[in-house]
Amino acid sequence: MLEIIKSIADWSEVWALLIPLAILILKRKQPFFSKPVVIYIWTALIINITIDVVWKLKLSLPRPYNTNNYLYNIHSVIRLLLFSSFFNRLNQPFLSRTKKIAPFAFLAFVLVNFSFYQNFFDYGHLSSRLLSFEAVIMMFYCMQYYIFKITEDEEPGKKQPDFWIVTGIGIYYTVNFFIFLLYNQLTIRLHNFAISLWNIHNFTYTILCIFIAKGLYESDE
Repeated sequence: MLEIIKSIADWSEVWALLIPLAILILKRKQPFFSKPVVIYIWTALIINITIDVVWKLKLSLPRPYNTNNYLYNIHSVIRLLLFSSFFNRLNQPFLSRTKKIAPFAFLAFVLVNFSFYQNFFDYGHLSSRLLSFEAVIMMFYCMQYYIFKITEDEEPGKKQPDFWIVTGIGIYYTVNFFIFLLYNQLTIRLHNFAISLWNIHNFTYTILCIFIAKGLYESDE
């Protein structure tokens, strides 16, 4: 029984995405602002399946093909670009220039970091720098979203699909920021604890997918 539960948890980054995908089958037409989120769901499904398959088969694969760390880096970059596109498509002029610049600042960071400081295809570790910087930018997007809602006296309602998507994004990055920030050091010093801690990430990723599904379901399109 414990092995079944462990397997379910291990594959949660894959099956969690099936929740919003099921909603997309029911409501294929989505508003303009949610299209990047839809693209993310499909892209993340492909990447996460590959991540988990490589992880499960790592003992059978030769180096350097038995690591999935670079896939997490690719996922991070794609996720940031698509989620930032989602925020920039919302009709919120508050800090609009900063919101438009943020993805380019992130790409500049990626270029400098992996050109001089880290190996994008690092065999041993995830890039805590990349994931934590991604989390900082996405938390900024979420905060400006809620500040705009408050200053404009807009009360979020259940028929606002963007509210549910942003809330899911906010929960995911807020909970995982310190996991991302410290994960490399934890894998070096407390390897087993780091592996167990990643279950929190998987759980919040499931929450993210549920909130995205709720947002897609509440769409009026």
